[in-house]
Amino acid sequence: MGKHEVGTPKYIANKIKAKGLQKLRWYCQMCQKQCRDENGFKCHTMSESHHRQLLLFAENAHRYMDQFSREFSQGYLNLLKRQFGTRRVPANRVYQEYIADRGHIHMNATQWLTLTAFVKWLGRTGQCVVDETEKGWYITYIDRDPETLAAQEKKAKKEKMDKDDEERLMDFIDKQIERAKQDTKDEMGETSKTPLMRSENDTPLVLDIKLKPKPKLLPVLEVKQEKIKSEDSQSKLVSSKSINEKNKKLKRSNDDNKTEFTKKLKSNDNPSATEGWLREGLMVKVTTKSLGDKYYKAKGVVQSIGTDGFVGKVKLKTPEEVNGHIIRLDQEYLETVIPAIGKEILILWGKHKGMRAIVKKLHIEHYSIDVELEKDKQILEKLPYEQVCKYID
Repeated sequence: MGKHEVGTPKYIANKIKAKGLQKLRWYCQMCQKQCRDENGFKCHTMSESHHRQLLLFAENAHRYMDQFSREFSQGYLNLLKRQFGTRRVPANRVYQEYIADRGHIHMNATQWLTLTAFVKWLGRTGQCVVDETEKGWYITYIDRDPETLAAQEKKAKKEKMDKDDEERLMDFIDKQIERAKQDTKDEMGETSKTPLMRSENDTPLVLDIKLKPKPKLLPVLEVKQEKIKSEDSQSKLVSSKSINEKNKKLKRSNDDNKTEFTKKLKSNDNPSATEGWLREGLMVKVTTKSLGDKYYKAKGVVQSIGTDGFVGKVKLKTPEEVNGHIIRLDQEYLETVIPAIGKEILILWGKHKGMRAIVKKLHIEHYSIDVELEKDKQILEKLPYEQVCKYID
């Protein structure tokens, strides 16, 4: 019987039938031919080409079986990875999606007789996580792709670096508080409470307390009153000239106190006490409450510095309510900001004053950090927080 002509209804019907999935028992994997009925499959098995393929299979059956099994498992896992990812899905659902492709490798040509045996093999080899429920077998893909693992590691490293040093310090303080509470509970548990027992002799308890007599305040008050009266009488006779002399003496004493204070600062070993450490581009934090609570602990960037080097104009960045505000403060009311690991800092004083460096390690317990100089890659260990500050170009 000849083939039907192109465009006839019978030809179109045959094409539609050929597109869909046919019965598995009428499919020849070696020849990769699908028959529509039992008669067609019987005619195919009697053909010369089919017998040649069977002779090839008989020569090395294990090689063909392993090849078909490998292609089937790779196709199944690729579909699971692309379409479902690492979600937990029914194994039969993935299989139905896989066999929807007309050119797929059939399971009867592999080493697994059933889907259950294939799923158990995936679990034994560690390629997937499998579990059996009342509704059947469920499967979860384990993604061991090097690119995926590298992306996850990069993401975790970025989150760790984004965590600010202040948050780490707060975590450390919380741990210290919890540890202190635990220690106090242990001490309270160790102290034994003894009940109050009455002695055999019921003699009354006598307290021999020697109290000092209260000083007499009347003479003191009288003296004060006399002084006040004498001062009032003398104040009426004081001229404007004596008042000016007193003001001059007060001003002279204030100048003397100021010089003594500067001498004390110069005697200090810390160079930042005698020199101004403020620089343009430094990120600093406000430590005074005199400006109000909203400016307390606010962070900003130094815009300019006065001629003395101790006073600077700071443009605030955080929090949002003071963003953009510009304040003028002495360095006494400012402190340095320590960035996260990998960020850039500026050394404020010491041998490497004015040099840029990268943060390498934080010693929160000792309030110090390790940095690496950008110029010669030298490592400086355990610099105090006051010696370095976050720098913004």
